[in-house]
Amino acid sequence: MFLEKYYQPTAKSDWQGRIDDEDNYRSFRWHQWVKKFHLLEDDIIPVPGDKEKNFCFLGFFCDKGVQKNKGRAGAAKGPLSIRREMGNLPCSFGEEVKLYDAGNINCSGEASLEEGQKALEEAVNKILKMGFFPIVLGGGHEIALGNYNGIKRYLDQENLGIINFDAHFDLRPYPDGGNSGTMFLQIADQCREEGSKFSYLTLGIQKYGNTKSLFDKAHELGAEFILARDIKDYYIGDNLEKIDTFIKSQSQIYLTICADVFSSAFAPGVSLSHPLGLEPEIFLRLFKHILRSGKIVGFDIAEVSPRFDLDQSTAQLAAITIFAAVNVLSGFDD
Repeated sequence: MFLEKYYQPTAKSDWQGRIDDEDNYRSFRWHQWVKKFHLLEDDIIPVPGDKEKNFCFLGFFCDKGVQKNKGRAGAAKGPLSIRREMGNLPCSFGEEVKLYDAGNINCSGEASLEEGQKALEEAVNKILKMGFFPIVLGGGHEIALGNYNGIKRYLDQENLGIINFDAHFDLRPYPDGGNSGTMFLQIADQCREEGSKFSYLTLGIQKYGNTKSLFDKAHELGAEFILARDIKDYYIGDNLEKIDTFIKSQSQIYLTICADVFSSAFAPGVSLSHPLGLEPEIFLRLFKHILRSGKIVGFDIAEVSPRFDLDQSTAQLAAITIFAAVNVLSGFDD
């Protein structure tokens, strides 16, 4: 069991922030509302209520996949940076909505990337079984393999679609093992071995960031995509139609975000920045539309790299994205 080897509970210092009032919930910020628990404690029992009212954060301290992919290291500290920004978010939802933090999978140092991904799989599966909606904080985008497999293991079903906001397909071959650019080919290979369908939609693809062979591989696998240059206000109807068609063909969906999908003007702190990436406002329109489908079973945000961030703008954008997810899924988005 890899979870025991790589698990690290949440530190008290991870959740801090401003306090406007110690008793009035309407003045609370997230750091006052988050409950921390140890994922390996024997006395943990499933929480009551719907998953859409019980959210659980889990960090993934790892960017070994980024390093193997020859990217800029630093995303391993992303979960800490994102939590700091989430701490001061207002509790704009009702008191029936609960926030929990289950700690981290620590795959730093000499740890094995593959074992770390397995530990993440076990943790996500356990969080789902306990009745939480998992929100995983990366870490490199190698987070996707462990998170997907944890969800798939929990659902025990064939038809789990993937929607990925990303500048890259991440369908590279992996003769020397997986990295942050191979996860979705690894998943496609798993699906083939299982005899299940590989369903994959990527939003925000950059033509200059993917070789022709990667476009060929996407076509070969039946993967769908929308180029970043086509995600504009005047194409929004076409974008939503393509997204809706994909969603309708899936039983449930794993949603993942690589922070490099955003323009570097808004997200400089990533492993590989893109000046022509998406603007946050149009991203949020698509993101919220997908969440409202009722089919999202878990999501993550990856490759927030504090080492390259400017005034924590990338971590803030990640926190705002999570804020939107919690409010939309719990029914408090106005």
